[in-house]
Amino acid sequence: MRRTFTCIVCPNGCEITADYEERGGAVDVTAVSGNLCPRGKEYVAQELTDPRRTIASSVKVESGEFPLASVRLTAPIPKNRIFDAMEEIKKCSVKAPVKSGTVLIHDILGLGSDLIITKDVEAVI
Repeated sequence: MRRTFTCIVCPNGCEITADYEERGGAVDVTAVSGNLCPRGKEYVAQELTDPRRTIASSVKVESGEFPLASVRLTAPIPKNRIFDAMEEIKKCSVKAPVKSGTVLIHDILGLGSDLIITKDVEAVI
């Protein structure tokens, strides 16, 4: 089989064509073309077997200089669990001050990724 991907690993955004075979639930990538770096081939292999994504979002901040603080996951999670993770993130709110790197949810949904604050927000006095 053949499938085309737009690689999201680096800014090049390569259009990669992959030939692959499915055998008993496993995927064997037989040929890859169009990638400008070796990471493109790795990306295609993962997309075919276990697509994953990271999430960047924001959470409400109470009594802060800003009403929101940016957050992100520390590791990619399965693509089909993004909406479940977003439901958990929507439940979060913090009280200022908050510091970048603070873990809000450890091991979100048991997927091996933490939700962390990525921007300091000072308290309003």
